[in-house]
Amino acid sequence: MSFTLQNRLKKRLKTAITVVVLIYVMIGASLHFLQEKILFLPTVLEQDYQYEFDYPFEELFLKPEEGVSLNAIHFKVENPKGVILYFHGNAGDLSRWGTIAEYFVAKHYDVLIIDYRTYGKSKGKLSEEAFYRDAQYCYDYLLNDYSEDDIVIYGRSLGTGVATYLASKNKPKQLILETPYYSILDVAKHRFPIFPVSTLLKYKFPSNEFIVDVSCPITIFHGTDDAVVPYSSAEKLNTVAPSQTNFITIKGGGHNNLEDFDKYQIVIDEILNN
Repeated sequence: MSFTLQNRLKKRLKTAITVVVLIYVMIGASLHFLQEKILFLPTVLEQDYQYEFDYPFEELFLKPEEGVSLNAIHFKVENPKGVILYFHGNAGDLSRWGTIAEYFVAKHYDVLIIDYRTYGKSKGKLSEEAFYRDAQYCYDYLLNDYSEDDIVIYGRSLGTGVATYLASKNKPKQLILETPYYSILDVAKHRFPIFPVSTLLKYKFPSNEFIVDVSCPITIFHGTDDAVVPYSSAEKLNTVAPSQTNFITIKGGGHNNLEDFDKYQIVIDEILNN
């Protein structure tokens, strides 16, 4: 091989390495500086948007802090069996999630569901601590009309970390987690294994740390075909969960269709009728 050809190959190799390094740095920078846009996928509603649901409801604007407004829907039925405080997933707004929550209203439960800050009509600056403070505010709001023995905390996907935190700080009747994660950090490591996500991520949502302090019964639902939150992450969470945890595997279940499975429906009915 001639000296000239060797130099060309070396230059090409250096260029290729430089490009790879630049791409790595750019993706890593995006994970750090744009993580809120990656993690949270809110849709915004006009303040005068009119909700339409099949069950009676009251629209609320809760004010946990100055400059913060949390839009909420409070479904109410006659002689409810209890109330479900519902923390939804990372995409959409109450126009979608309110309809999903009606599944529980049909089972004769009151339901309070909020849009997180920046979602729907809600306003305020996002942070992990803000999620927790707002959740506690909503719990305290319910305590004005319900006893803790009447409150079921329900978290779905992103909302499972918030729900687990809240259950660890209070004594609700039940904690239900649908498609939960060990931590957001754990999911990020699964998706971006070559990046130092422990350093890059501001949002950790360490459900694994919270769940050990939950004293009420816990039910976990997770599908084996979940392409968003790996089933293995929920299994890992179950290994540190307290003894009163019931882990329900939905074989073939994905991230957004567990309610279509008989096993989910049977267990939910058992929990809510107990």
